[in-house]
Amino acid sequence: MKIAVIVALAVSTLATPAQASEVFGGLYVHGVDTPLTLGGSPEGGIDFQLGLRGDQIIPGTGLEPHLFAAVNSKGDTSYLSAGLSWKFGDKLYVRPGLGLAVHNGSKADFDKPGNGRIEFGSRLLFAPELGIGVRVSPRVTVEASWVHLSHATIFSGQNPGIDNIGARLNLRF
Repeated sequence: MKIAVIVALAVSTLATPAQASEVFGGLYVHGVDTPLTLGGSPEGGIDFQLGLRGDQIIPGTGLEPHLFAAVNSKGDTSYLSAGLSWKFGDKLYVRPGLGLAVHNGSKADFDKPGNGRIEFGSRLLFAPELGIGVRVSPRVTVEASWVHLSHATIFSGQNPGIDNIGARLNLRF
């Protein structure tokens, strides 16, 4: 557990923007079955997501650091993610991103099937995401997004992963 806290602090300081330029929040369906999850998820509920996005790292590139937390309504896996996203477009846009996440779910309990939790195989996971959004005012955008958590079989042979799909509201300062 101490290692997870240290990793979370390190990841958050690396990607924490010097000055947040945007705050966002959203609701996500937790444990959506997609081809990337390798079967149905035993977890469910709604994730409440809250985060910050920083100014562009290199002006004009659309590359922005982000930090967000997702808390699950049923007490299933919650996580903290930090990384980078790239925004392509303005009025209508696409925002792919990649981060690292630390979670409070099961790490590796493969010998206890049917325990109702996803067995991720690692406390630290990759967190790719994809958002498609629209600007509704100069400071407000709304986007549909997908967030995936897994370790890509790097830390163990088992890699069930989880997909969360939802919508978020972004408010630029």
